[in-house]
Amino acid sequence: MANYDLTTRIAPNLDRHLVFPLLEFLQDRQMYDDDHILKAKIELLNKTNMVDYAMDIHKSLYHTEEVPQDMVERRVEVVARLKSLEEAAAPLVSFLQNAAAVQELRADKQYNLQMLNEKYQIGSVQIEALYQYAKFQFECGNYSGAADYLYQYRALCTNSERSLSALWGKLAAEILMQNWDIALEELNRLKEIIDSKNFASPLNQVQSRIWLMHWSLFIFFNHDNGRTLIIDLFNQDKYLNVIQTSAPHLLRYLATAFVVNKRRRPQFKDFIKVIQQEQHSYKDPITEFLACVYVNYDFDGAQQKMRECEEVILNDPFLCKRVEESNFSTVPLRDEFLENARLFIFETYCRIHQRIDMRVLAEKLNLNYEEAERWIVNLIRGSKLDAKIDSQTGTVTMEPNHPNVYEQLIDHTKALNGRTYKLVSQLLEHAQSQAAR
Repeated sequence: MANYDLTTRIAPNLDRHLVFPLLEFLQDRQMYDDDHILKAKIELLNKTNMVDYAMDIHKSLYHTEEVPQDMVERRVEVVARLKSLEEAAAPLVSFLQNAAAVQELRADKQYNLQMLNEKYQIGSVQIEALYQYAKFQFECGNYSGAADYLYQYRALCTNSERSLSALWGKLAAEILMQNWDIALEELNRLKEIIDSKNFASPLNQVQSRIWLMHWSLFIFFNHDNGRTLIIDLFNQDKYLNVIQTSAPHLLRYLATAFVVNKRRRPQFKDFIKVIQQEQHSYKDPITEFLACVYVNYDFDGAQQKMRECEEVILNDPFLCKRVEESNFSTVPLRDEFLENARLFIFETYCRIHQRIDMRVLAEKLNLNYEEAERWIVNLIRGSKLDAKIDSQTGTVTMEPNHPNVYEQLIDHTKALNGRTYKLVSQLLEHAQSQAAR
């Protein structure tokens, strides 16, 4: 299943700390040689302040209690730097730990800055020190402390770029602590800024959206309402166009969300067109399954892809989760996916066959005749299929469904708009690369 592993595509769009959970998953699944994963961890850790963790991994990798001298020296540097930053930020940290003093703060940042300077001798130097201290804490793996300090920093910061950087750090920290509700709030704040901010270049905004969608995978496949929220975000035109132009592998996650989410069927039809358009740029068993069912009507191929989908889901760090049902119980996302996948096959089969033998269907569904009849009646009603059941002949007769000309025109217009956006994005990227030369 390593052929379907997306870690190498996802990791470049994550903070390096967010890559560690993915490597832990790969190590647990034993998809790669253990030494290969340990070396990848050390390479990541070399760019952080988590020196003790790097030492432990080095010992495991090389089966020794000795560590390189450069790691020892690096640890001394980190401890000294942490102490220096702690001292620089101490005046502001002490103020923030004083509940009575904090009550003097207001929503007006300029007032706060003036009050802090006049009454507590805290100025821009100490506020900047708090940011550096929070950032250093994050690099050391103290995500809880980093999240608190970054939150407090943003309440005082008047520099929009620095505030945005702090928000990215706060989001990463909440994800790593698995605080999914808070992480979702930070994600929404970040999305609002990205969508409304005037970027120096449209490509910078595109890159920010790419990062946002990759980081959001941690939240959407752990939050109770995540399978709906990922559709709300990824299926927006401006985000879906970015996926098509720059990150087509994210189609796996949007496709999975559509399969397990029965409340988003009206948007599903347009998404199938995206799957069809992007088959040349990205495909895996999940997207191929949808293409088999809704594009090629290859039901034998769909059954084969459905079996492969199960393996992909089990070996994907985001998809191997549990989903909440209406009765507040949870089931593996895999089970929900496979149940709905079978339903998709059946629905599509009914739509393209005018007359269906119910006895054959009952056998395929592993039901007796009466149970199959009731199941099919409910399915027809739920899917709004124009069909009739003839109990005397034991058949289901499907009425022809003629496409609406106006709907076809709208569909073609949407497809043209998507292709135009993709072309413009490519031209902008080319123009910037030429200018950089």
